[in-house]
Amino acid sequence: MTLALIAGQGALPQAVVSEIGDRHWKAFHLKGFEPDDKTSEPFRVEHLGSFIAGLTAQGITDVCFAGAIGRPKLDPTAIDAATLPLVPRMMQALQAGDDAALRLVLSLFEEAGLNVVAAQDVAPSLLRVPTVGAPSDRDYADIERAKMVHAALSNMDVGQGCVVARGQVLAIEAMPGTQWMLASLTHFDAKPDGGVFFKAAKAGQDRRIDMATIGPETVDQAAAVGLNGITVVQDAVLVLQPDVVRTRLEKTGLFLTALPA
Repeated sequence: MTLALIAGQGALPQAVVSEIGDRHWKAFHLKGFEPDDKTSEPFRVEHLGSFIAGLTAQGITDVCFAGAIGRPKLDPTAIDAATLPLVPRMMQALQAGDDAALRLVLSLFEEAGLNVVAAQDVAPSLLRVPTVGAPSDRDYADIERAKMVHAALSNMDVGQGCVVARGQVLAIEAMPGTQWMLASLTHFDAKPDGGVFFKAAKAGQDRRIDMATIGPETVDQAAAVGLNGITVVQDAVLVLQPDVVRTRLEKTGLFLTALPA
């Protein structure tokens, strides 16, 4: 079997590559969203039909999406013949919520006979959570509050994370992502002491794509804005560079806990 890695931005594609091993694979990226490692081949969204057909023609059987990809702009003048029949569904996807759009993208690949596999299936170590420290009673109360907020919002396809401090909801992750959300906390004139960053998959989310992710930078940002720790749900969040995450947690004094799935 041959794997096509659709590489987005950030550290996730390289984490997947490090565990592919001897399996035959090729990397591609959507033009406009080049990965940090530029060794992949570009394709245009306007040529998506041709791109998918080309994958099957090359004998590729499996596809793995890894890394951040934004919503591309569609140039009607650049659409090729193989992609033209897909345009109505593509336009519908671009106007839908994140999960709905991703599900449609997956269906286009699957309809061509390609098997979409999750990043954590290719690189199982991504699910290893390096738990460090322990929350206080106050932190546990904030975690419970964050779980409630996340559950209420996940059905609305809003985001994968939130920040709660002393019972107050300080931030909710939306399209700009985790880094933007945590950075927004620097604008508080009087933020409550401590707080917890909670992250998990959305309700009904297809975990083959767009899995929630944390990494060393997440720890650094959480520490920089004065949070006490991070809580994730086991098997619902990918951890980049877990050994480095552990080191950063020990250095900053933040805790990291994993709730059962």
